[in-house]
Amino acid sequence: MPTHIASNEDEIVDAVMTAREWRSPLEIVAGGSKRNYGRAVTTMGSVLDVSALSGIIAYEPEELILTAAPGTPLAEIEAALAQKNQRLGFEPGDWGPLLGEPAGLATIGGAICADTNGSARVKFGAARDHLLGFRAVNGFGEAFKAGGKVVKNVTGFDLPKLVCGSFGTLCVLSEVTLRVFPKPPLSTTLIVRGVEPEEGFTLLRKLWSSPLDATGLAFSRGNALIRFEGDKDPLAEKCAAARTLIGARDVIETPEGEVAFRALGRGEVFVDEPFDVWRAIIPPAAAAQLASEIDSPLWLADWAGALFWIATLPGSDAVRDAAARAGGYATLVRADEETRERIAVFEPEDAARAALTKRVKDAFDPMGIFNPGRMWDGV
Repeated sequence: MPTHIASNEDEIVDAVMTAREWRSPLEIVAGGSKRNYGRAVTTMGSVLDVSALSGIIAYEPEELILTAAPGTPLAEIEAALAQKNQRLGFEPGDWGPLLGEPAGLATIGGAICADTNGSARVKFGAARDHLLGFRAVNGFGEAFKAGGKVVKNVTGFDLPKLVCGSFGTLCVLSEVTLRVFPKPPLSTTLIVRGVEPEEGFTLLRKLWSSPLDATGLAFSRGNALIRFEGDKDPLAEKCAAARTLIGARDVIETPEGEVAFRALGRGEVFVDEPFDVWRAIIPPAAAAQLASEIDSPLWLADWAGALFWIATLPGSDAVRDAAARAGGYATLVRADEETRERIAVFEPEDAARAALTKRVKDAFDPMGIFNPGRMWDGV
């Protein structure tokens, strides 16, 4: 496929206008770490490569605001924030290795568009809570901006929330402004060992509803993992209070838990496994129910049971029904192209919601140029 390489917003506009003239779809890529995530799209067109739109444009540590080009590698942003003891609150993971690509390709634009929220979401919220504003080009070839550079913004429709998880189907980002957070100097993880899912999830929800501000609440292979962060004395107080809530159970404490939570956010345990991989989002209270119903060789849960990573035998979509019975939905993250052609990658929409999705798509991209069919057929 022919490739348009854009290094600034004007060149994105030129590429979109050319695509409109040719009536040719555009596959939008930057790092390319998630090209195998989404529906298997066979529509021939052109590639719009925005990887050259890279770099931190402005960083105001005292205001907790960072503005960057969308092609900026996540690793570069995290390194710059670390120098000022700050972080991205939604803790996005690099899914490249999970999806068959090298590590280090993930970009901030891709993390926002794919909504790759990590473990710290339990405290800080999702990507949509942190994207304050952006610049982009729509399907008319018009450059526009939305949101701003303050947390409270009333400049019209909350478009930043709309683009999070849109998979590049609405517009091409050219700049993003994010809220960032202080990163405490110390982190420790309590591991409650040898608990059944029902007991473990009850315990995680109990800690989530407490005032202890855990930044990670996960369950894996009979262990409940609870991450706390802070200065030395407050951190010790949190751990002591958590042990009181945990009660007489087998608990160990380790500063190495940070590694486990970062690996969890990347889906690292599934990288070398020969399974399809799903993510299910459900009400936390239904976590034990879902755990009992899924037929999986390997699964783990995050966000106190609101998020499940689930491995399945290739070609199976039984997870979707189980997630629906639990009051949630499931997304197929990794599978071969044939499976992604046969099985809906994203939760199928009912008629009313599908019509609304189509209206939103038409408002931004009426010719269907951007990543057509990446999420649902015709979108």
